[in-house]
Amino acid sequence: MITIHTPAWWRATLALCLGSFLVFINLYVPQPLLPELHRTYGVSTLAVSFVMSAATLSLAFALVVFGPLSDAIGREGIMRYSLLVAGVGSIVLAFAPSFSALLALRLLQGFVLGGLPAVAIAWMADTFDKRALAGAVGLYIAANSLGGISGRVVGGLVADLGGASAAFIAVGVMTLAGTAVFWRLLPRSRTFVAQPFHLKTAAVDLCQHLRTPVLLGAYLLGGINFMVFINQYSYITFRLAQAPYSLAASSLGLLFLTYLSGTVGSTLSGRLAGRFSPARCMMAGVALLCVGTAVTRADALTLVILGLTVNAFGFFLTHSLASAWVGRNAQRARGSASALYLVFYYTGASLGGFWLEPFWLWDGWAGVTLGSWLLFAVTFAIATWLRRVERRQP
Repeated sequence: MITIHTPAWWRATLALCLGSFLVFINLYVPQPLLPELHRTYGVSTLAVSFVMSAATLSLAFALVVFGPLSDAIGREGIMRYSLLVAGVGSIVLAFAPSFSALLALRLLQGFVLGGLPAVAIAWMADTFDKRALAGAVGLYIAANSLGGISGRVVGGLVADLGGASAAFIAVGVMTLAGTAVFWRLLPRSRTFVAQPFHLKTAAVDLCQHLRTPVLLGAYLLGGINFMVFINQYSYITFRLAQAPYSLAASSLGLLFLTYLSGTVGSTLSGRLAGRFSPARCMMAGVALLCVGTAVTRADALTLVILGLTVNAFGFFLTHSLASAWVGRNAQRARGSASALYLVFYYTGASLGGFWLEPFWLWDGWAGVTLGSWLLFAVTFAIATWLRRVERRQP
């Protein structure tokens, strides 16, 4: 087993952080490009939001497929080849002849992007001792958010110079170069033991998790919050691309730097939960989402950015605590319980456009904020119920 802070640990951790960065830079690069794609293909705002939704939905499905598959055939190959295909996919996206072809390619790309996040932590558990695992997972999750921010910023900056096609090509080339480094850095796990896949056992575990109220509550909390949060960013790009703001794609991409406050929220989540209880902190996180959404209704761009910053802090605080809640409360098959949380999480992201689009068509951004508050009321109620459950626990 690899121990913490050894050369082997640093090499393996760097490889997985690089892989995580590449996954999320590809997943989120289209988000600041949505207004341009909306104009280029002449489709509705709901239709163009499927560019994001198609990828996140197929990624959610991939988590269920690749996790059990890796137990049978190994994990390194899945991570290496999924990154390779994802990089090629981004380049091909630049030459999509129609909007339907673009969606089909994003659906395929989202599926292969799920290969690494589905198995990365399991690979670390096979390879690192407990202390080394804890340190590596923290850095790996930080790379997730950095990749998501970078995809949007790079996409916006390059699109200003050469359009959406240039942004896809740039990210594809970055991914292929990074994948070559990833292949060289990632060591082979020496302790992996292949296990036969039993579909019936996996299905029974998943059904048991869904029938457990304290787990289902956390699944719904994470999925519904992400459903609103990620799609708010899509609709805010439409708002700010219009007059009187008329922001270019590069400026829209910089909006996602507000995610950095979410990194702070994730970092503080454990400390806050230890002092005030996890469920109470989840309630506070949802309350911050409500407050931040209210601030974004202001006309001043600085206040809009402030509102998004508050939202990111509240969302990632709640997300970190909800995912940890699942791991703590699952009585068996904790791996599949955590995977199921991510399925709800990414499925929620895929469905948010269907919920917010009617509000956008009705009253623009003011309508989006109203639709957001309605669902935040639901997640606040869930967090309140989890607090009652928490009080009954020893």
